Amino acid sequence: MDQEPDAGRASVALPKYIQISEMLIREIAAGHLVDGARLPPERDMAQALAISVGTLRKALGDLEAKGLLDRVQGSGNYIRQRADVSSVYSFFRLERVRGGGLPTALVLSVALCHKPALAPEFGPAAMAHRIRRLRLMDGDPVAIEEIWLDASHAATLNAEDLSESLYLHYRRTLGLVIARVEDRIGIGTVPDWSVPSFSPKTGQTVALVERLSWLACGAPAEYSRTWFDSERVRYVARMGKG
Repeated sequence: MDQEPDAGRASVALPKYIQISEMLIREIAAGHLVDGARLPPERDMAQALAISVGTLRKALGDLEAKGLLDRVQGSGNYIRQRADVSSVYSFFRLERVRGGGLPTALVLSVALCHKPALAPEFGPAAMAHRIRRLRLMDGDPVAIEEIWLDASHAATLNAEDLSESLYLHYRRTLGLVIARVEDRIGIGTVPDWSVPSFSPKTGQTVALVERLSWLACGAPAEYSRTWFDSERVRYVARMGKG
């Protein structure tokens, strides 16, 4: 059943250590933490992030496993930059204007609907699960998005079960691996189902990302549109080494 747009509910939060790891990965990608930089002492860093030292160490362990951190006994933790790092938000391209930032989400509604008439083909079913969300960056509302998942992949989708990373939810709950996406950047108008906390108002022209997503088997399975506030975030795609 569709829920009222103003009712938004938080998506299932990622574990705290994963949030910290993802935040640091995005800070590294944005160039705020450069190759070879020494991180502050763990106790100081944990205090600054308002987390326990144990949680921080789990986050740093995740970075080390991804090849982004050298942990030198008696010396400290050192950043190691790498391209194409696998992370929860590998396909999430919005960043703060200054770069980086931790994404979160509020689910506005989930409904089973006929696919939008002008959408590209994305799966065999005539119906799709439509997910509308408010996206936040470091707690600041920056975008609204409408995601359509072909109904052949799930009999139902419940708002209260959705993770802040939908692709993580697809993989863990539905066994679907999004392996490739194509984004088309343009402009659009804020739809009438938007919420007051998103600064651009209904009918206002804003930046728009249209995305088609493919499974590892090569089949298209998802279509989405994201309207974002370009005064608060930018679409960023990085390529190559450097």
